[in-house]
Amino acid sequence: MSDTKTSSRRRTRLLRRIGLAVLVVAALPFVLSVLYSVVNPVSTLMLGRWLTGQSVSRAWVPLDEISPPLIRAVMVSEDARFCMHWGVDVAQFADVVSGFLDGEETRGASTISMQTAKNLFLWPGRSYVRKALELPIALWLDLILSKDRVLEIYLNIAEFAPGVFGVEAGAQHAFNQPASAIGPRAAALMATTLPNPAARDPARPTANQTRLATRVSREVARSDWVFYCLGPHARP
Repeated sequence: MSDTKTSSRRRTRLLRRIGLAVLVVAALPFVLSVLYSVVNPVSTLMLGRWLTGQSVSRAWVPLDEISPPLIRAVMVSEDARFCMHWGVDVAQFADVVSGFLDGEETRGASTISMQTAKNLFLWPGRSYVRKALELPIALWLDLILSKDRVLEIYLNIAEFAPGVFGVEAGAQHAFNQPASAIGPRAAALMATTLPNPAARDPARPTANQTRLATRVSREVARSDWVFYCLGPHARP
């Protein structure tokens, strides 16, 4: 009987430790997010490359040292409703879920906040589990950080080429220019690289990427209202 009780106590202690570890891991993104209001973070992809001995190129630049055309092009290309949602675009997300339930092929509904959450704390690739984890973290990021700060973090951790992270390294890699000097056309090409940096190159765009960049440029020119939540540097 005593052996059974001892074994039961051990299992209980083990389960408690596992439960505590799970709670700590789950809470970590929410704690770190508070620190990221003043500390410049790195992404999980960057950490993964460092741990596996691969190169990482990144130079952090504040939002007011990034050219306004580049900020606007990324917003229009990645999340034109960035100023209008609280981290998750509920209307767009509902449309995607509805289409999925109807058996339709759906596109992603990731906002810049959700992509920032993924890049900071989660992993790449398509996964419903990862998407479910993105949602509360994105809402939390949007709650505790300003829109400018969320966008600044995203622009400094997004991958623009394999091992090239952030707009400064991306601009230098593609155009041999700092992010502050990127003009509207180069900005649109950089923005259209983000969905697939392994296959797209802003310095040598394909015909399809060129068409996408033209579309982004057109949308930026006629969508001044999209940028109303940003600081004066990024607003038209």
